[in-house]
Amino acid sequence: MKKLFTIFTLAIVFASQLVHADELDSLRKQLKNTTIDSLRAPLHIKLVNFYMRYDTVSNPLKKSMYQNEAQINCFQALHLYSGIGDTTGMRISFDKLTNLFYKQKKYSQAKWYALQSNNLSRIKNDVPNIIASLQQLAAIKTDIKEYKLAEKDLKEALYWSEQEKSTTAKTSIKKDYAKLNKKLKRKGAPMLASAKTKKSKQQRVKLATTPLIASSDSTITLSPASTENKPVKVTPVKKLAVI
Repeated sequence: MKKLFTIFTLAIVFASQLVHADELDSLRKQLKNTTIDSLRAPLHIKLVNFYMRYDTVSNPLKKSMYQNEAQINCFQALHLYSGIGDTTGMRISFDKLTNLFYKQKKYSQAKWYALQSNNLSRIKNDVPNIIASLQQLAAIKTDIKEYKLAEKDLKEALYWSEQEKSTTAKTSIKKDYAKLNKKLKRKGAPMLASAKTKKSKQQRVKLATTPLIASSDSTITLSPASTENKPVKVTPVKKLAVI
């Protein structure tokens, strides 16, 4: 019985590997036969998604190869999206790079790409992704023990969730804040939302005053309490897009 179970398990693993190999071959063929940048970029993202399954790979060498391929394809997607001026695609690429480096515990890189995602989301006035990138930044800062900065990001994320009246986002942020409190060994510490201040009005990002690529190492905060922040420096998109 045990032998049959082993054979059955191996058969499932082998079949799964065949499916993955077919998927990879299909994506590579599509990419090879596609010449239009706007169609090639999403294919690179699909390859990124495929290679980011490296968590399930036990072989260290293969795992390293998957990580490398995920990074290469992500930069290629970013390069193409940048070339055609697709800021949504660029933001997706930044998110993928953030996730990729965060999983590898390369926090400096992860934070930088999360900042780029956050900045693009502000330019596009994409509040759900402003919130998501702030939560990601808070997670990174919590891991590197920048607790005060993490708390600041979560407070701003809560502010935006209240402006959007997003119960789902608000619940998620409060869970993140509870984890932060646990790290700080604080019990029942209240979370003050910036939306409850006197100047609490829904604020929109002005494209003319917001740089496309943030080079600052701190989050750009648009809540009422952040009006004294200095503008960040601008790094040209072309430089960033080079593979």
